[in-house]
Amino acid sequence: MLNLKKILFGGGAASELPQEVRSALEQWQALPAPRLDDLHYHVRYVVVDLAVGGPGGDGDQLKALAASSVQHSMIVPGDTFYADLEAKEEDAAAVDRRLMAFLQYAAKSPLVTYHVPYVGAYLKQIYRERFGIEFEARWVDLAWLLPAMFEEKCHTVMPLDHWIELFGLNAGQGRRDAMDNNLLLARIFQMLLVRVVGKQIDTAERLVDESRASRFLRRTH
Repeated sequence: MLNLKKILFGGGAASELPQEVRSALEQWQALPAPRLDDLHYHVRYVVVDLAVGGPGGDGDQLKALAASSVQHSMIVPGDTFYADLEAKEEDAAAVDRRLMAFLQYAAKSPLVTYHVPYVGAYLKQIYRERFGIEFEARWVDLAWLLPAMFEEKCHTVMPLDHWIELFGLNAGQGRRDAMDNNLLLARIFQMLLVRVVGKQIDTAERLVDESRASRFLRRTH
């Protein structure tokens, strides 16, 4: 189990949060989830990426969280989010505020990432430990959808750099910061939206369902 509570200074229950964070959390929880039966053009998707690390390179510390929005099938200039989650123990309240700011930014939009089980596990754990909530989202997993939608390029799950190269994004391989990686994911997601519309996967609901189905079928066959 990811011990993010230990790594990010404890805290956890909503009653221990700063008052302004508790109030913002209550408002966020009351937000209705947006409808997913609209065409992609009318849906705001939020692309998410994490930076992780840790002593000795064990990769168990959540260091940063980056997000950007895709709406009208375009990356929205300026509508991005970045939170540095590395702070000293006395700055734990600042980390809580940044985590709350991400919830407000995402606003229950469908989330897009590469390898949902990995990214989702970090987010679920940190919000459970620090906010006392179960973080549930409607996810689109590029790791499984890309080989399902672009079989002529690759028919199996591959590292993200493989797709970056296949799509000619010329980003270079190796370490990138969370925001650079996030914007690459957003560009790839734009390409995916074009492809899925051609396959009659024309709403957010169908895309989320297709993401689940692609992961299930490829893991069980």
